Amino acid sequence: MNKKEETITPPGDDLSIRCPKLGHQIFFSYCLHENNKLPCFKILDCWHTYFQAEKYLKDTLTQSDWEAAFETPRKPKILRVCHNIIVTY
Repeated sequence: MNKKEETITPPGDDLSIRCPKLGHQIFFSYCLHENNKLPCFKILDCWHTYFQAEKYLKDTLTQSDWEAAFETPRKPKILRVCHNIIVTY
């Protein structure tokens, strides 16, 4: 069994990885709450090589939060961008 298979504890803020959405280094703690207090939709793709991200999230999220984060279809990017512009200004 390799180290990743044994580890279900998420990394602390001493480890950062490049975020494909934002284009810079980011900590797991940011990804965990990036989506309106829900995990980023890419969190499983980005962090699975460092620890058992899916198991950790299934153990810590409620069923409704899991569904909202990972099973609900996302709005098209243009709608998300427009929403962010309206909310910001």
